[in-house]
Amino acid sequence: QVQLVESGGGLVQPGGSLRLSCAASGSIYSINNMGWYRQAPGKQRDLVAVITSDGGTNYADAVKGRFTISGDSAKNTVYLQMNSLKPEDTAVYYCKIVLFRPPSAYWGQGTQVTVSS
Repeated sequence: QVQLVESGGGLVQPGGSLRLSCAASGSIYSINNMGWYRQAPGKQRDLVAVITSDGGTNYADAVKGRFTISGDSAKNTVYLQMNSLKPEDTAVYYCKIVLFRPPSAYWGQGTQVTVSS
C-alpha cells in the first residue's frame, strides 16, 4: 500500500557529492521516521541515517560530518546529501519508511551508488 521511489544514484569520483531522493506514496497517514540504509556486496545492510517526524536525525559513525538527511513533509520525500564521498561508500542505498498508523515499515528497491576514480 506504500511505495518508495528512489532516485539520484550513480557513479561519482572520490571527494564528489551525490544527492539521493526517496518519495513515498500510497496509504500514508502518520510517519514515524524515514531513513537510508546501505548494503555493499557480501555485507549486511546497515543504517546510514534516519530522520524522525520531529526533525531529529541520527547518523552512522562512518558518515557523520559528510552526509545530511533531510525531509519535505509536503512531498513525503526524504533526501540524503552525500559529500566527500569515499570508495567505501559504494553500496546499494535503500530508503525505508516507518509509519505510526498503521504500525508498519516499507522498503524501497534500492539505488546503486558507486564511488570510484
